[in-house]
Amino acid sequence: MNSGQGTDTGAVRIVIADDQAMVRAGLRLVVESEPGMEVVGEASDGVEAVAVARRTRPDVVLMDISMPRMDGLAAAGQILGWPDPPKVVMLTTFDTDENLYAALRAGTSGFLLKVSPPEQLVEAVRVVVGGDALLDPAVTTRVIASFAGRHEPAPPPHLAELTPRELEVLRLLARGLTNAEIARELFVGEATVKTHVARVLMKLHLRDRAQAVVFAYESGVVRPGAAVG
Repeated sequence: MNSGQGTDTGAVRIVIADDQAMVRAGLRLVVESEPGMEVVGEASDGVEAVAVARRTRPDVVLMDISMPRMDGLAAAGQILGWPDPPKVVMLTTFDTDENLYAALRAGTSGFLLKVSPPEQLVEAVRVVVGGDALLDPAVTTRVIASFAGRHEPAPPPHLAELTPRELEVLRLLARGLTNAEIARELFVGEATVKTHVARVLMKLHLRDRAQAVVFAYESGVVRPGAAVG
């Protein structure tokens, strides 16, 4: 799969998966009106989404949570299990905490309400391709804190591999801060933050920032009720 760099021409390749033709048409219109983005495939259910993503090798899949034959979460789980998978953004009509938590635990890069304005969709695609921040960090951290707080966390052994600074970066990630915001918080350069984030993900065997936030809450690095940046 692509690694989020787009094609040779720089265009971000996108697959749209939704069981409603009008929704797909609307999303396609938004995406294709934006320079540097192209829709390379559509799917009307989860099974088709997996097949289309495998064939077209997109950078991003916009995936409806609720679809026939195979729902979006199951389809996302299959796609994200591939080597070097695309980013997956879940689309939902209602921001039900349980669905959103399941989406984040599945390794998706975030979620977006279908009623979001077009510019928010475009920005969401750019955010996940750049790997810079979670979508709507306030909602994300609320959802994770709510579900992760139901069980007493047990710090995993490999958490000890993080340096004190890397642990600090993980805590700031869990608050939803971007690399630039973390850099300001720690009085370091943004390039330094990117290096720390990459090392955190590597040492904890995590795919991206969304998984890092889930990990931080479920392992007790950040406790429910902690401040959200």
